Amino acid sequence: MTVQNQWRRAPDTAELKARFRPVFDRIAEGAVRREIDRSLAHEEIGWLKQAGFTALRVPVELGGAGASLEQFFDLLIDLAEADTNLAQGLRSHFALVEDRLVAPRAEGEPWLRRFAAGEIAGNGWTEVGEVKLGDTITKVTPQGDGFRVDGRKYYSTGTIYADWIDVYATRSDDGAPVIALVAADQEGVQISDDWTGFGQKLTGTGTTVFDNARAEAVIPFEQRFRYQTAFYQLVLNATITGAALAAVRDAAALVARRKRAFSHGSGTEVRFDPQVLQVIGKARALTYAARAATLEAARAAQRAHDTAQGGDKAADDAANIEAELQSAAAQVAAIELGLRAVTDVFDALSASSTDQGLALDRHWRNARTAASHNPAIYKQRILGDHAVNGTEPVYVWQIGAVAG
Repeated sequence: MTVQNQWRRAPDTAELKARFRPVFDRIAEGAVRREIDRSLAHEEIGWLKQAGFTALRVPVELGGAGASLEQFFDLLIDLAEADTNLAQGLRSHFALVEDRLVAPRAEGEPWLRRFAAGEIAGNGWTEVGEVKLGDTITKVTPQGDGFRVDGRKYYSTGTIYADWIDVYATRSDDGAPVIALVAADQEGVQISDDWTGFGQKLTGTGTTVFDNARAEAVIPFEQRFRYQTAFYQLVLNATITGAALAAVRDAAALVARRKRAFSHGSGTEVRFDPQVLQVIGKARALTYAARAATLEAARAAQRAHDTAQGGDKAADDAANIEAELQSAAAQVAAIELGLRAVTDVFDALSASSTDQGLALDRHWRNARTAASHNPAIYKQRILGDHAVNGTEPVYVWQIGAVAG
């Protein structure tokens, strides 16, 4: 049965979880080996495409699963528990799917059909080096009946796995910000796996160079879906939560089979030591709260998606403000709770848990790396400014060099 006709209606959450659990379990089995060998997850991305996971948000009538945003982020947390690299590695893909969902049907449908067929996208947004704050060096230039793209991007998460690249640039003729959709397999695109971060090593992040690359489509940035910043942050929240869930899972398994105990402990098997059980139980509660916060914010993002389909600007404005504020609140909560959980579980173990063959440190490294995006200190200030002064949150921001 093909992905295109497997769903005749939007499934419920239990159906979705049952469908993808075997794939997630299979991915989890090789997570430690991939981490130790630094082996990119091309095969595992293929499993997700074949199972229809990358088409979760594509409408049923176009060949996808038609999942809601709450269902999507619930499943993304499950994937992140199996391997956080894959959840974040598909971040840009799912954002482009979301953008094409709210685009006019004639513009969005051809792309949604591509995604239903298994094609996926990466990104080329962030520039490093001498680029000035608020500037973009990458340019889109009219050429004949199309456009060419020239520039250099970093933090190109997922692009090494992708068929398409979602590129943020400015037009060379009028300076307008645009999104260029670029085929990844053309001669004018060079993708490098040169990400040097200590975590999330297999997200396919690195440098992408565009040299006279051809754009399949050029879209004014002002038409981008409004709740994009909230959406991007929720993917990171799901990644952090998944890392914490995996840490609790792995620590609990190690405790359950541990035979050696300390003389100043409870005098029982470690698996029955009340202090050890308390550590695991608390960490489990922390991850529960991180997941709940993320899914609550996902419901707010769904409302922003729904109002984008209507003509009520006031309702859409209100929904987007709420989506941004809730994603920021969930970000702060998920970081605090997730990082505490991935750290505290080591109190239930001993020095043997630091063996590199177990790769338990990857949970902290991955959570900390994901938490370092979109600095939480600024989101905390924005939340406070809104609470005290009613100041509208910042939706889209850039990073670059400042004078002096």
